[in-house]
Amino acid sequence: MEILSIEGNTQMLDGGAMFGNAPKAMWQNWISYDEANRIPLACRALLIKNYNGKNLLFEAGVGSFFDPKLKDRYGIIEKEHVLLKNLDKVGLTHEHIDAVILSHLHFDHAGGILSAFGDGETRLLFPNAKFYVGHDQWKRALSPHPRDKASYITELNQLLEKSNRLVLVENNGKSDLEPFVTFHFSNGHTPGLMLAEIQLKEGPLVFASDLIPGFAWVHLPITMGYDRYPELLIDEKKNLLEDLIAKNGNIFFTHDAKHAFGKLKRDEKGKFFAEVFEYSKGI
Repeated sequence: MEILSIEGNTQMLDGGAMFGNAPKAMWQNWISYDEANRIPLACRALLIKNYNGKNLLFEAGVGSFFDPKLKDRYGIIEKEHVLLKNLDKVGLTHEHIDAVILSHLHFDHAGGILSAFGDGETRLLFPNAKFYVGHDQWKRALSPHPRDKASYITELNQLLEKSNRLVLVENNGKSDLEPFVTFHFSNGHTPGLMLAEIQLKEGPLVFASDLIPGFAWVHLPITMGYDRYPELLIDEKKNLLEDLIAKNGNIFFTHDAKHAFGKLKRDEKGKFFAEVFEYSKGI
């Protein structure tokens, strides 16, 4: 079994939106930004390769489904579907994936399961995979609030429903991926955001998704302007970090521009932070 970080298409979003109530005077010390105040963001996936003969993919990033106008708006510069290219580098195609676990259905996390713009009629990739989505998040995707309606892809929802391979995970977190993968839910960013906890010998690895999108967001007060309920998110983040430190657990960051894996720590004042480490070399 291999644990691999697989890079997908990148994007750039407004730094003020990504750091919520943290002023630019603070966040500009953490990350680079362009003339439009946009910061670089990865949209990477986590691959568990050959677990009992199965390949599990945690999210698929933003992909390349947007038309050129929207690609420009969201700072997506790559024309190709980068995730597919990087899966090929580790000896897999999207047909080899048995399960795609989607923390939520915002376009920068689920768009990668769609074919690239200009590649004929939009279709669902990963034809042999089951797609795991939280029940409450599915309801939100079908009937979004005006505040987050632009984050969802109506066509993706329709294709998932028609696939007969959509697995809705109830709020008890039970699924056929247990005991290797267990699910917990968060509601601070979006209803029913599904956190995947992967049980490893050295301690669990959590795909933190937009609860903790990168290293800077490990610091408790830092939230995003995109979050639904920032104070609730901070409480959920604190509970997760305390649990993971007690279990010697680690975090996978989908949006951090530089690094995928973080080893959780706490300093003498009780502040949470993470140190870079690698399970294996990512692509």
